Amino acid sequence: MYRELSMTDVREVLRRRQAGQSLRDIARETGTDRKTVRRYVTAAAECGLGPESVLDDATVHEVAQRVQARATTERSEERKRLEPHREQIASWVGGAERLRLSKVHVLLGRQGVDVTYSTLRRFVMEELDWHSRGPSVRLDDPPPGQEAQVDFGEMGRLRDAETGKLRRLWVLVVTLSYSRYTFVWPTFSQTVESICEGLDAAWAFFGGVPARLVVDNLRSAVAKADALSPRINDAFADYAQARGLFVDPARVRRPQDKARVENVVAYVRQSWFAGESFTDIDDARRSALEWARDIAGLRVHGTTRRVPREVYDQEERAQMKAAPTEPFDVPLWTEATVHPDHHIQVARALYSLPTRYIGKRVRVRADKKLVRVYLATELVKVHPRRRPGERSTDVSDYPSGKELYALRSVDAIVERARKQGEYVGELCDRLLGCTLPWTKMRQAYRLLGLCQRFGRARVDEACRRALAFDVIDVTRIDRMLRSAQKHEDEAVERGNLVQLDLIPRFARPADVFATTRSSTEEEGGR
Repeated sequence: MYRELSMTDVREVLRRRQAGQSLRDIARETGTDRKTVRRYVTAAAECGLGPESVLDDATVHEVAQRVQARATTERSEERKRLEPHREQIASWVGGAERLRLSKVHVLLGRQGVDVTYSTLRRFVMEELDWHSRGPSVRLDDPPPGQEAQVDFGEMGRLRDAETGKLRRLWVLVVTLSYSRYTFVWPTFSQTVESICEGLDAAWAFFGGVPARLVVDNLRSAVAKADALSPRINDAFADYAQARGLFVDPARVRRPQDKARVENVVAYVRQSWFAGESFTDIDDARRSALEWARDIAGLRVHGTTRRVPREVYDQEERAQMKAAPTEPFDVPLWTEATVHPDHHIQVARALYSLPTRYIGKRVRVRADKKLVRVYLATELVKVHPRRRPGERSTDVSDYPSGKELYALRSVDAIVERARKQGEYVGELCDRLLGCTLPWTKMRQAYRLLGLCQRFGRARVDEACRRALAFDVIDVTRIDRMLRSAQKHEDEAVERGNLVQLDLIPRFARPADVFATTRSSTEEEGGR
């Protein structure tokens, strides 16, 4: 079945292709079907990507869309014929008899199931997680600087200086497959942060980075352990891409996949940890570094019969890539749903997205500085990282006219009120001119709502009268407008009121109705 790759998966395929890997190697090491790999490689060529092209989010999204927009192919007729016999086939290949697949093919033929052997083999490998277990062979060492194997091993108990309690002590063991030069990193945890910290310490110890990393199926490194289709943890995949590493997970319960580091764990436990006493984790790390350099590194290796440190310095160091100079910012990858308030919650902080993404499930990558939000392979939003309890809101994400209420901006509300009328703006300014303007925000919103209901001119006139009597009360203005509207409606029903389109020719000016005398009238009276 055709499987859509995520943004990280697509970038990994393209990155390996740029490094010169063949389609077969990419398919094997990423757990992706070779045909799928070929689709993405072909799409990259159509987009004009070359070995030096930058694999930014927009480019990866364009390549992914060229492939994923295509309709998925249906299963072949032969494959469909095997589906009704799934349980029977599973009992044959996985039961007590463990029949050979060639025998299963014959038995199916007797039942009238006409399929080719290759179709049957693909079916049991992909659907039933079956694979042949033939005799093992001894693999030759990879070229210098090409591979490092990684494993975790439990040493014993060590007192944590921060808590004062005894805690389980683990060591991250990194062995270069060619020279057998080994680095040891004690740690209390096996998180992604611990692995990345330990690996960076290993590259500093070696003075370089290999091309390939064979890892055990740790939950913090491998999200899905599978012999054919393993899936790397997103955060660890980011680390591998940042360090230029190609990660090749070992199979579950297959120690031979990382044989060069498997037996080193017991050697570290007996030669370094047993019988020793350390004051804290830092003391243990200093001791482990000296042991790796001066004892394990200068011994004659039992298999190669050579000194690992000398082999590394003479033959392998020059083939390693440059070691990183800055620590890796381990990101947090998570999923979030865009809520009706336009925000998602990530690590107890809120981040806004445009209206069209409400209700959608998005992928989020959060590091120490930025929060990137993806929908499939598309980068839809970037925010600065906020602390728990804070939020990052982009007002352009809200529908037009809603940003005023979201930001609770006093100046913006007053400016909007002034556009409704001179006296509406003046009354709103006085309303929000108090010590705690946020306590009057709802009255300001209500005043703007009255302009939409009764019209700007009527509300502006009502505000003028209210200001004349120093009445700053939106509720009373609302009653005035309702009362005037009621009397007007009754007069219209009785026929006593005729609505004029123009201002009456002999209408008296407004100062005639003023309740106080002007200064000019007072001087004339004198």
